[in-house]
Amino acid sequence: MEQMKERFAKLLLGEDMSGGGKGVSSALALSNAFTNLAAAVFGEQKRLEPMSPERKSRWRKEIDWLLSVTDYIVEMVPSQQKAKDGSTMEIMTTRQRTDLHTNIPALRKLDTMLNDCLDNFKGQNEFYYVKKEEGESDKDGKNDDKWWLPTPKVPVDGLSDVARKFLQYQKDCVTQVLKAAMAINAQTLSEMEIPESYIESLPKNGRASLGDTIYRSITDDYFDPDQLLGTMDLSSEHKILDLKNKIEASIVIWKRKMNQKDSKSAWGSVISMQKRELFEERAETILLFLKHRFPGIPQSALDISKIQFNKDVGQAVLESYSRILESLAYTVLSRIEDVLNADAQNQNSSQLGKKNTMKNTIPKPEKPLTPREEVQTEKGSAEEIPSSITLSDFMGWLGDSNMKKDHSTVPDELNNDIDNGKPIKLSTIVTDKKASYLENLGGVRSPTCRQ
Repeated sequence: MEQMKERFAKLLLGEDMSGGGKGVSSALALSNAFTNLAAAVFGEQKRLEPMSPERKSRWRKEIDWLLSVTDYIVEMVPSQQKAKDGSTMEIMTTRQRTDLHTNIPALRKLDTMLNDCLDNFKGQNEFYYVKKEEGESDKDGKNDDKWWLPTPKVPVDGLSDVARKFLQYQKDCVTQVLKAAMAINAQTLSEMEIPESYIESLPKNGRASLGDTIYRSITDDYFDPDQLLGTMDLSSEHKILDLKNKIEASIVIWKRKMNQKDSKSAWGSVISMQKRELFEERAETILLFLKHRFPGIPQSALDISKIQFNKDVGQAVLESYSRILESLAYTVLSRIEDVLNADAQNQNSSQLGKKNTMKNTIPKPEKPLTPREEVQTEKGSAEEIPSSITLSDFMGWLGDSNMKKDHSTVPDELNNDIDNGKPIKLSTIVTDKKASYLENLGGVRSPTCRQ
C-alpha cells in the first residue's frame, strides 16, 4: 500500500516532488513510470532464464497499478434501457475508450507470452553461460560492442535435435510477439499529434531534408527500396537513426504541403499533388523497411517529440506499454540467436574436423599385380603355378589344351622375366599353320601384287 501511494503521488505531482507545479504532464509522468519499472525489473536480461519470484511478483503488481488508470478513461456511447412500463429509451452510458478496450487485453496477452517463454528455459542443461574475458572478442576477429554480456556455451558436437527445435520454436513465438508489439506502438505513435516545436525545426522542403542522393532515388521513375538501402551506409546505429530522422521529416513536410490550401505555395507550381502523395508513400515504404530490418534502433526525433509533448494519458499508456514489451521481446530474441549462433559455430567446427579425419584415412593404392598373379586371379585357381611353365600353358586360355604336347618349353629366364613384368622377345615357335583367307581363294590376287 505504501508503494502504491508513493507511485501515484509522483504521478499526481508530475514527478515534481517540491509541489511547485513545475512537473511534467500526467501523460509523460505515466510513460516514464512504465519505462522505469521495466528497467528496474528486466534490466538487460543477459541470460535465457526465468525471472525470480520476487521480480515477477513486483512486475505483475506494479503493472496492474499503472494500468488501472485506463479503467477510468471512458467514452460516452448510446445504449437501450427498458422502463418499468416495458417501453425502451435510448440513454448514454460510459465504457472504456475503444483503443484501450482493444489494445490493453492484447498487450497483457503479449506480456504473458514473453514471461512464459522465459519460464520455459527453467532447468535446461543443453547450454550455459560463461563470463566474457577481456580480449576474447579480439581473438575471434570480432569487435563486440556488448562486451559485458556473458557468452553462451554449447556442447562440442552442438545442441541435440530436441533442444534445437525447442529454441527455434521459442524464437518463432517471440518473433510474433515482437511484430505485434511493434504494430501497436507504431499505430499509437501515428495517432499522436505532431508538436509545433518539431514542425518549426523542419527544413523548407523534402530535398533539403533528404539530400540530393536520397531525393533523386525516391523521385525517380523507377523506385526500389532494397536498392536504395543497399547503397546507404548503415554500418552503425547512429547512421541508421540519422536516415530514419531524415525520412520521417520528409514525410511530415510532404503531408503538410498536401494539406495546405494556399495555392501560392512554392511547391504548388513545381510538383503536383499526385506526385507528392507518391513520394510520401515511397518514403513510408523505406521507413517500414528500416523498422523491420533494424527493430532494435532507438526512437527517432519525431517519436521522442511526440511522447514528450503528448497530453493524452490513454495514448501514453499504450505507447509506453507496447514499447517496453517490444524492447523485451527484441532482447529475448537476441539471446536466443546468440545460443543458435554458438551451436552453428560448433557444428561447423565438428564437420571440418570430420573432413580432415577422412582425408588422413584414405587407403593407399595397392602395388600392381604381376602377370603371374593376374592369371592366377582370373583363373580363380588355388593351385600353384610351376616355375617351368610353358608359354602355351601361359596362353592356354586361347587354344586347346591338347596343344601343350607339341609346343616347346619356355626357358626359366623367360619365366622370370614374365614374373617381373618385363617386356620379352619370343623366339620362333612352331604352331599348327592355318590357311589364310587369300590362300583359300586360290588364284585371286590383290590388285597391288605383281605376277
